[in-house]
Amino acid sequence: MEEQKKYNSTEERLEAFLLARGAAFAGFCEISPLPELPALRYAVSFGVKLSDAVLATIADEPTQMYFQHYRTANALLDAIAFSLCGELEREGHAAFPVAASQSLGGERRYAGVIPHKTCAVLAGLGFVGKSGLFLHREYGSKVRLCTVLTDLPLSPLLPRMENGCGGCTACRDACPAGAIYGELPHTDGTRNFDAEKCSRYMKEHFQEIGRGSVCGICIRVCPRNRLR
Repeated sequence: MEEQKKYNSTEERLEAFLLARGAAFAGFCEISPLPELPALRYAVSFGVKLSDAVLATIADEPTQMYFQHYRTANALLDAIAFSLCGELEREGHAAFPVAASQSLGGERRYAGVIPHKTCAVLAGLGFVGKSGLFLHREYGSKVRLCTVLTDLPLSPLLPRMENGCGGCTACRDACPAGAIYGELPHTDGTRNFDAEKCSRYMKEHFQEIGRGSVCGICIRVCPRNRLR
């Protein structure tokens, strides 16, 4: 990795690496052992910020502009993760990139190796809102996340955040699928959001846009986003 500058920690060095390649933020944490990857006990969580102008095109339904922007963000995140894995492996560490838009299929078609938002919360980057979305401490829900798992010991640079939704139910009230329950979530957000109901509604009503699970309405209405 870049050696021109001296860093106070491995975490700061990795953060600089990610920001230089297009990430808007990054964090680090230790995770519980995963059945598929028990030796990779640490996670690098990072993300990009979505365009305010693109999100502003969403009203009562998703748009082609948002769908294309969403896919571009995922491609950028996967490229950054691929690059980080290469660097970690060259330094002698194991590294596994978790795809930005992940699905293991079958009974886990709405899940991946590990939820990106779980790692982001453990890294102190934000909290999971009532929408089931991850809310970044600065950018709110207008972000996309990615994760790289590794055996390189890493520690959070930031303290954990408390849920900041309070009494707000804007996402629940705006969700056309009725998939958001408006309740405070657990860390991974699975107890306050119905992914199956969301996906089914998108496929039934917005098939012409593209892949059915891309909506964005709950992102647009979240008060923490402060769209310009």
